[in-house]
Amino acid sequence: MGTVEPSSAISQALAEVGPRLKRLRTERGITLSALAEATGISKSTLSRLESGQRRPSLELLLPIAQAHQVPLDELVGAPEVGDPRVRLKPQVLHGSTVLPLTRHPGPLQTFKMVIPATRSTPDPCTHEGYEWLYVLAGRLRLVLADHDLVMGAGEAAEFDTRLPHWFGSTGDGPVEILSLFGRQGERMHVRAKPRSRAAGTDAEEH
Repeated sequence: MGTVEPSSAISQALAEVGPRLKRLRTERGITLSALAEATGISKSTLSRLESGQRRPSLELLLPIAQAHQVPLDELVGAPEVGDPRVRLKPQVLHGSTVLPLTRHPGPLQTFKMVIPATRSTPDPCTHEGYEWLYVLAGRLRLVLADHDLVMGAGEAAEFDTRLPHWFGSTGDGPVEILSLFGRQGERMHVRAKPRSRAAGTDAEEH
């Protein structure tokens, strides 16, 4: 009887891989053809994996995890054991320290960023998406199209990233921010706003 329970758990975990693969792919807006091209796995094999007709294996799951840039255990759905705290893995990107706060793929991704004082020379870029910034500490310089703004702690900004934009330090010191980034068409939905203290001071609704 000691072997029945683990076998059942393994079978259940394998049965959930297919739906998880399909959900991950559709949430990211990736077609089977595009994933097949990225992984080298045939479209029919990927389709059978998602429908549960093909048994998942490391040979198949590793390229898919690499294509989606997620850890393998996220595809398998391995349960977390022991310490439930999230272990943040900081990355260095263009001299800034970036900590991804969103653990699962989705239309909105959240990051905490620590930008050094040396990142102070504007280099605007454009790309698909929508971004929301909140300054935690320090002074952030935001260059957006024809605007050149300086934001302090507690201030926020949101903008379409198809506009030329750049953000960094004012040069006086490092700055810490929260960044929420969504693909094109995805924006934060504010369900409530504070009541105005006087007529005509309501915040603009989006």
